[in-house]
Formats: sequence, C-alpha cells, structure tokens
Amino acid sequence: MSNSSKDADSNLKSTVKPRYLILGSGSIGFALAKELRESNKLVIIVDKDEAKIETLREEGFEAILGDISDPELVNNIDLKNVVAILFLSSNNEANRKGIENFKKVVNPDIQIFSRASDIINKEKMEDLGSDYVFMPSKLVASSLSRSLERAESVHRGNRLARWLKGIRDKKLAIVIHDNPDPDAISSGLALKEIAKSLGVEASILYHGRIGHQENKAFVNLLGIDLGKMEEHDLKDFDEIALIDCSIPGVNNMVPPNSYVGIVIDHHPPGETEIKAEYIDIRPNFGATATIMTKYLQQLNINISKTLATALLYGIRTDTQDFKRKTDPADLSAASYLYPLSNHGILDQLEQPSMAIETLEVLGEAIRNRQVLGSYLLSNVGNIRDRDTLPQAADYLLSLEGISTTVVFGVSEDRIYISGRSTDIRVNLGEIMRQAFGEDAGGHANAAGAQIPLGVFSATKDRQTLLRLVNEAVVKRFLSAVGVESTGE
Repeated sequence: MSNSSKDADSNLKSTVKPRYLILGSGSIGFALAKELRESNKLVIIVDKDEAKIETLREEGFEAILGDISDPELVNNIDLKNVVAILFLSSNNEANRKGIENFKKVVNPDIQIFSRASDIINKEKMEDLGSDYVFMPSKLVASSLSRSLERAESVHRGNRLARWLKGIRDKKLAIVIHDNPDPDAISSGLALKEIAKSLGVEASILYHGRIGHQENKAFVNLLGIDLGKMEEHDLKDFDEIALIDCSIPGVNNMVPPNSYVGIVIDHHPPGETEIKAEYIDIRPNFGATATIMTKYLQQLNINISKTLATALLYGIRTDTQDFKRKTDPADLSAASYLYPLSNHGILDQLEQPSMAIETLEVLGEAIRNRQVLGSYLLSNVGNIRDRDTLPQAADYLLSLEGISTTVVFGVSEDRIYISGRSTDIRVNLGEIMRQAFGEDAGGHANAAGAQIPLGVFSATKDRQTLLRLVNEAVVKRFLSAVGVESTGE
C-alpha cells in the first residue's frame, strides 16, 4: 500500500463517528436520542412499536423495528463503531433479556447501560453484566436534591445580605474563637469582605495567641489585619458576629448571654441552644471557610488573591488536606478557590520552621505517654503555647496500634487538652464534653478542652499540681470512654 493510501485510510478511520444504540424509545430514550444528536453523535433506535419507528424515521433518526427481548435482534443490527448500548425500556424483564442476549456476542469494549425500576432489578442487571444501571426515580431525586441545595444556598445568601444591609453604615465586630486557626481567620476575613461590599464597617477580633508556626506565617504572609479583644470595647460596635464559634463566652471573650446578630460555624453545638438573629451551622462541612466560600459565590462577590489563598488554606488545614471529615462541598469550594490562590504563599505555608518549644513538648509527650489499648494519653506538664498540644496529639496518632490520643498541659490558670482520633467508633467531641463539660468539644476526630485550675490553683508545689491534674484528666477521660485505668 502506498503512503498516500495509508494516509487516506488513516484519515478515514479518524473521521468515523462513534454510534450509540438505544433500545426502547419511550420518553427517556427519545429525550436522550435528541440530546446525543444535538451533540453531533450518531444514534440507532430500536423499538417494537411501528408507529414510533415511523415517527423517528420522519425525524431523521436511524430506527429499527424490533423486540428488545428477541434473541435474534442482536444478529439484525450492525454494531460496527457502537460504543454503548442502552436498554431504556420501562419493562425490567425485557431489559434483562436484552442484556443477556447482547452480552453473549458483543465486544467487551462496548459499554452496556440499563434502566431498572428498583434495587432488586438493578442488582439482577448488574449480575447479567450491565456496566451501569440507573433508576429514574433516583436520578430525579438526585437532580431535585441538587436544585434544592442551590435554592437553599440562594435563600441563605439573600438572608445574610438582607441582615447586613439592615446595619449599613454601622460597625460590626467579627469575633473568631480564641487562639484562632486559619479556618477561623479566613472565615472572618470573608465575612468582613461581604460586609464591606454592603456598606458595613467590620473588624475581626480575637483573644489569646496566634502561636502555631503555620498560623503565624499565615497571618504574616497574607498581611491579615486582626484586632485583640483586650484592645477593643464591644460597646463601640453596633453588632456582633461569631465566626467558627457559636456561644458567647465559650472559646471566645464575648460576655456570656450577650446579644449576637450572626453565628456562622461548622462545629456541632451540642445540646446548647444557639441564640442569634441569623444562624448558619453546618456540622457536615469540614470547615467554616467552605460555608463562607459558598456565600461569596452566591452573592457574586469578587474574591481577591489574598482572600482565596486564606480560604483555601483554611479548608485544607481544617480537613487535614481532605483526609478528615470532608464533605463534597469542601472539595468543590477548594476547586473553585484553587485557580484564584497564590500558590507561592501556599508553598511557603506548608514548610514553616518548628519552634524549640514545639520540639520540647513533643519530647515530653513521647516520654510521658500512658497507653491503654488503642488509647494514648500524655501529660506534657507546664506549657506556654497551647498550640503545641494539637501538634503533639497529631504526631502521637501515627504510633503503631494507637487510634486515639489525648495530650494535655497546664498554664498559669488553666488545663489545656487536645485530642485526635481515627477510630470511627469514637466521637471525640462528645466524649470531651462528657468528660470535661461545656467548655470542651469539637469534631468526632479532633477536639479539645480547657478547664480552669480552680481548687488545684491553691496547690503551691508545681509537681504535686501536675500529678493531681494528671490523675483528674486521665480518670475523667477514661471514664467517659468506658475504659478502666490500670492505676499505673
């Protein structure tokens, strides 16, 4: 064969269009055939109704008269270049017989799709070799569910915008939780941007320290403006919003029982009633930054590179790079933010230096570990930076045979506790609340607590204090999980 003949043959092969064989031209089959033709696909339709076949031919379709369940049908159809066969009859038995007949002779490269009315027929068709079986009722329900989610998102966005418009030209205090992390900080930044777009002056306030190395780098590299609660008087603000926390006085410095205008959070509130004019708590989301990204999208607010980077980092850290309690919404939000972000800054945030104190606390956590089955508890003693505790809890979770870690330490006036778990049977947030009260909580696999020293503070000898704290924390935690201490 000459080169010109080979080229001509190659061109001919490359221009051959794939074909789709649709068996059953009911409402679904006909609608799909029209969609495929509009996408410039070749379609063959088979139906046993002569009138339907005549109509299809008049509309320009290649239509064949035949019964899906007829064993001879497969011999009467040219399957050359067919990439998919779709059994779309409303008759389950006919679809099953058709799959059985075609599966015996068709090339395994041809994908088979089929329609089933219920789960039993779905399983039967899968057993016969159908590559993809769908139930129309499920598809309709899924489509409606997505539409309802969009409607809910529109409703939430409109309500938040309406509330903010109601305080236009006023001052809003955006209070994030104590010792804030990137999720809280970025979420506060997002609400500040939304408020600004609607004519509301807002300030982000926090109490405590930004002590974790990554968190310090996060704030510094992005130049995020944060205010200390101690340097501001809430009376100077017209409204208060709680972000990434939900109860005044719990993990924030807002006085208990204060009036709050907005609460937006992703942490389960427990049994405490949340009181605010506008409340949006979504425990299924892995990060509050995901919720705020949805608001920015819904309200069509321009997202700067700084804000996109902050929100993406907030989502990634709170979901541990999508390995912890991640919802599809977290993934879609991250996908939306990714091209808008500063990847150079993200690279720098992923490689921060480790402070000497962090190394010291890690060493104490390893030395003082107490192991009971798959539980590991460790008292690291005196601490200056509470952010070292979750880092130690994360590290110890990598030890062989350990599925739950609890690391705790003592500051001047409080006991700080941090826990991590990979055990699906353990809801760490609930256990922390049960063991240490309402100032404790978090997620099923990451939680914390802080307890005032109270009567322990009268103990003058520090070593005696640490021993008493150790006994109390270990006893309460093990009691909450139903494990008996060995007394060692």
